[in-house]
Amino acid sequence: MASVSLREIYKKYAGGVIAVSDFNIEIKDKEFIILVGPSGCGKSTTLRMIAGLEEISEGELYIGDRLVNDIAPKDRDIAMVFQNYALYPHMTVFENMAFGLKLRKVPKDEIARKVEEAARILDIAHLLDRKPKALSGGQRQRVALGRAIVREPQVFLLDEPLSNLDAKLRAQMRTEISKLHKKLGTTFIYVTHDQTEAMTMGDRIVVMKDGYIQQIDTPTNLYQSPVNQFVAGFIGSPQMNFIDAKLLKQDGKYVVEFGSEDTKTTRGVKYQVAVPDSKADSEALEPLVDQEVILGVRPECIHDEPAFLAQATTGKINTTVEVTEMMGAETYLYLNCEGINLTARVSPRSDVRPQDEIEVAIDPNRIHIFDKETEKTVLN
Repeated sequence: MASVSLREIYKKYAGGVIAVSDFNIEIKDKEFIILVGPSGCGKSTTLRMIAGLEEISEGELYIGDRLVNDIAPKDRDIAMVFQNYALYPHMTVFENMAFGLKLRKVPKDEIARKVEEAARILDIAHLLDRKPKALSGGQRQRVALGRAIVREPQVFLLDEPLSNLDAKLRAQMRTEISKLHKKLGTTFIYVTHDQTEAMTMGDRIVVMKDGYIQQIDTPTNLYQSPVNQFVAGFIGSPQMNFIDAKLLKQDGKYVVEFGSEDTKTTRGVKYQVAVPDSKADSEALEPLVDQEVILGVRPECIHDEPAFLAQATTGKINTTVEVTEMMGAETYLYLNCEGINLTARVSPRSDVRPQDEIEVAIDPNRIHIFDKETEKTVLN
């Protein structure tokens, strides 16, 4: 097995297009790393550079202790699983899985043993005589994984392997791939644009945007302590609420204020969330006093329960319910407060309906504050 090290990696195309910039990461042996980000952020290009399918413009790539920049893909001891499975339609499942081993002149009995072992792990032993066209999407995905497993590579590379599957099968295959990683004890590098996949599968997640790494961290830390507004908005579903606000200091305490001016009555309709003393970082907040900031609130941190409202001393706001979505285990409320759209994740027992006017409260212990100019996190 092997670690993977990317040191100051760049990918530049003709015409001055830079797809990946200054990519640095040390991936530990047996780690499950996920590259996530919107389309065009450079995640698949990075994976293809590791595989050797794209040339590295600058920087160094190590697999184990070996510099592999100029080593051919077949000699890097990696296996790649593609989005479209890339199975040979005229070959049986057995032949597809055995093909790479045949090219390496592996003895027939050893090929049979490895293919049957991989088929057993993936629960496709009963499909070995079928052709790909006779398989479902999930079965084809397992065959593609099996073809990679039989090679016993040091590193698995997976490029959006579940994106062609339906929602139920994707959830099932997420679990299967996580189990497979633990069973094989191999380094996995996995690309996806789906942050749910990233959050549920990875040991660490690399969030990318416009070719740059935004943050590398565990799923929990990314969710609770994003380094900037982009990461905060990308990780989490439904995404974090962002509110244009102002940071004030009243009686020695920091307060975030938002709302609108009611021009008809010249009365300011303002709401305030006090920053708890336990969260207040004077060094970070003081320079932004009386400045515009972005207040970030996750949907589960907006509460409509009477018990929470009764105890809340700050962050109470009046809203109009625009849409309700019953999701089974929870309900999403789409709210409007002074022209600000908010999403709240509440109990499925909530009985509010569209057009209801309700009071909700923001949990001050769970707020985030971002610098409006730089979009960097000021407070988590």
